[in-house]
Amino acid sequence: MKHIFVILVLLFAAVGPAQAACLSDAAARKVVASGQAASLGSVKGRVQGEILKAQLCQQGGGYVYVLSVKNGGKVTTVTVSAR
Repeated sequence: MKHIFVILVLLFAAVGPAQAACLSDAAARKVVASGQAASLGSVKGRVQGEILKAQLCQQGGGYVYVLSVKNGGKVTTVTVSAR
């Protein structure tokens, strides 16, 4: 049982960083200013609810916004393309 737990921890540690590498605020502004990613304002209409937190991240050779969204009292994490 202990070995299974260790394997699962290692698996999640290996998979997590490969999913999305989020940018600092300054780096995100540069990427948006260069036209490589859309502004947050232009993608807000793609989600329902109030955006509580937003991060621009690199994923799969492109950019995505990872958003914490409150909708109907429930907070969820939503990933939206930044194209």
